[in-house]
Amino acid sequence: MKGFTSKIVHSDRQDTIEHGSLHKPVHATVAYGYEDARDLAAVFQGAQRGFTYGRQVNPTVEALSTKISGMENGLASVCFGTGMAAIGTMLFALLRRGDHFVSSAYLFGNTNSLFMTFETQGIEVTFVDATDSGEVASAIRDNTKLVFVETIANPRTQVAALEEIGTLCAERNLVYVVDNTMTSPYLFQPSTVQASLVINSLTKYIGGHGNALGGAVTEMGHYDWLNFTNIYDTYRGSDPHLWAITQIKKKGLRDFGAALAPEAAHHIAVGAETLALRMDRQCANAQTMAEYLNGHALVERVYYPGLPEHPQFDRVAKLFRHPGALFSFELDSGVDIWEFMNRLQLIIKASNLGDNRTLAIPVAHTIYFEMGPERRASMGIDESLIRISVGIEEIDDLLEDLRTALGQDTG
Repeated sequence: MKGFTSKIVHSDRQDTIEHGSLHKPVHATVAYGYEDARDLAAVFQGAQRGFTYGRQVNPTVEALSTKISGMENGLASVCFGTGMAAIGTMLFALLRRGDHFVSSAYLFGNTNSLFMTFETQGIEVTFVDATDSGEVASAIRDNTKLVFVETIANPRTQVAALEEIGTLCAERNLVYVVDNTMTSPYLFQPSTVQASLVINSLTKYIGGHGNALGGAVTEMGHYDWLNFTNIYDTYRGSDPHLWAITQIKKKGLRDFGAALAPEAAHHIAVGAETLALRMDRQCANAQTMAEYLNGHALVERVYYPGLPEHPQFDRVAKLFRHPGALFSFELDSGVDIWEFMNRLQLIIKASNLGDNRTLAIPVAHTIYFEMGPERRASMGIDESLIRISVGIEEIDDLLEDLRTALGQDTG
C-alpha cells in the first residue's frame, strides 16, 4: 500500500488480530503469563518475541507504534504517555553529564523548561535561531551530541532551516532530532531532510480529538549509531540502526516509566485514521482565517507560514504539503485582548492544539507566562499575541465569529 491513509487505516491488519477485529483491541493488562518459564526468560532476554510488563510493552501500544513508524516511513517507534515524556525520555536515554546539544530558541514553552532542567543536571544546551543553519553551526562544540528543532515553532510559526541543518548534522556526525508535532507526518516527512529521530506529540494532530495524551519517538535509519559513544554495551545488538531506539525503550521508557496507557493508545490509533482528511480541512480553514485577519484594520500582525510575507514562505512551499493549521496574531493597541477573547462564541478559549475544534489562547498570559517578560520579548511574544489552533468547522462560521469579536470594537 502506497497511499498515506490506506497505510494507516489497514496498519493493524498487517498482523493477526484476535477474532477478525478491524481494530487492535484494548489490552488492559499489566502482566503476561507463560506456560513455560523458559519462554518467559527468553522474552526478558530478548531471545524471542513476547510481552513482559505493561510499563514497557503492551499489544495495543505496540500496534500504535507500528502505525506511527509507517506514517513517518521510519524503522521503529516507541510510544510514551505524553509528547513531553517522549522528548525527556529520549534525552535521558541518550545524553550524559558533560554532553552538549543545540536547540532552536523558538520552542514550545514546556520543552524550553525541560531543557533548562537538563542543564541543571550537567547537560548543556545552547539556544539559537534555527531558521538560519549558520547559527546552529556556530553553536556546535567538541562535546555536542545532537541538534533539536521543531518544524514550525509554536506560536510565532518560525520554520527551521530543516534541509540545511540536516546536511550540517550529517557532515558533523550529530544526531538530528526533529519534532514533527506542528506539521504531522501528513504535512511533512522529516526523513527527507535526513532526520535521525522524529518526535510526535500524539495528543495533537495525530490523535486529533483532544481525548488522549501520548507521544512517540521514531528511528529513521539515517544516523550511524556505531559513531555514538553513549550507547551502552547491553543495547549494541546485531543491527546498529536500532541501537538508539532500543536504548530509548529499554533504558529510557523502562527506567523512567512514562508509559502510554492502552486505552489512550486505542483512541490515538483510531483518531489517526482521519489525519489526512482533518488536516486538509484545518489547513484550508487556517489559510482563509489568516488572510482575513491579515487584512483587518484592528489586527496589527499575523504570523502564518501560508502568507507570502512570512519570512520562511518559500521554504514552507517547498517542504510542506500545507503551511499548517496554526497561526497567531497581534491585535491593534486599541483593542482590549480580554474583551476580544470573551466575545468569541464558536472558537473555544482553551489550551491544546490539533483538536477538531478551533481553540484560541492569549499566549503571554498563559503558556508563556512562566518565562517572564524578558524571555518572551526575546522570542517576539507580544502581550497582545493570540494563538489560534484551527479546527474542522465550516469556514463561514469561523469567519463570522472573528468578524463579530472584532467588529464590536469599531462601534
